[in-house]
Amino acid sequence: MVKTIPQQEENRLMIRDFPQDERPRERLIQSGAASLSNQELLAILLRTGTKSESVLQLSNRLLNHFDGLNLLKDASLEEITKTKGIGLAKAVQIMAAVEFGRRISNLAFDDRYSIRSPEDGANYVMNDMRFLAQEHFVCMYFT
Repeated sequence: MVKTIPQQEENRLMIRDFPQDERPRERLIQSGAASLSNQELLAILLRTGTKSESVLQLSNRLLNHFDGLNLLKDASLEEITKTKGIGLAKAVQIMAAVEFGRRISNLAFDDRYSIRSPEDGANYVMNDMRFLAQEHFVCMYFT
């Protein structure tokens, strides 16, 4: 028998109301982090929602507000905390996770890097330039 949930209650579904195997944390354990959406990964970081909204709804609203990860990665503490349900602690967690990801992505370029082709040059500056909001001109000088 399938339980029907009235429309007004559907918007208030909390994470505890989801079947165990559909919760983000449990799905990550079972299937790995790559199987989760950005919303679910953010929900795991945030850990809790608010009294009126589940952590999944909060993470979805946050991603929608920032147009996905692209703008969220550059958001300031003040911009993140303007989102209802995101206080200082949650905003700091988000910013720390973004910086952690940025540092991990730069690990490969911390070692000595050999440039032997135009593609190597492009790859060398790509991490720093990939998400810039406006065009930049970069010069590389070789000796």
